[in-house]
Amino acid sequence: MIHMIKLFGKWDFAEVEVADQGIKSYVNLDPVILPHSNGKHARQQFNKSDISIVERLVNNVMRNEQNTGQKQTALRIVDEAFDIINSKTEKNPVQVLVEAIANAGPREEVVRLKYGGISVPKAVDTSSQRRVDTALRYITMGANQASYKSRKSAASCLASELIAASNRDAKCFSINRKDAKERVAKAAR
Repeated sequence: MIHMIKLFGKWDFAEVEVADQGIKSYVNLDPVILPHSNGKHARQQFNKSDISIVERLVNNVMRNEQNTGQKQTALRIVDEAFDIINSKTEKNPVQVLVEAIANAGPREEVVRLKYGGISVPKAVDTSSQRRVDTALRYITMGANQASYKSRKSAASCLASELIAASNRDAKCFSINRKDAKERVAKAAR
């Protein structure tokens, strides 16, 4: 009998499916006790996709000024946000996170090419790894901006951002930024 480890002792990774085939190999859903690997995968260059997707979310929550280096605080914020997501949607919060990442990652971006002395914008497809990174960054930026100088807690802002991104709500920060980036890329084709 195999004993399944649950995230925060509550959420099961076995019932989570990645519908977007483009990011499937970059969203790691290995069961972990706590999303805290002490950076064991960071020793090699392209191993960030080996880190659990929940730990990568926690690391992105730590990016802003208030939570820099405070992993336990970031873990508490993500744990509370997952509880809020479950109470609002009755779904596994890890599934909501995966759907939000699939919806918030831009598929096209713009690069600048130099022809002589002229800089010309050119639309390019975004790699799957960069889609996941950008989606996580947009989601946490939206949550940080919503909770800054607000009565809402960081956990409730993160939960509402994840729910809105998983539902493709155009009013949420991450989807809005993704659409803006893809709009600029469409104009540069």
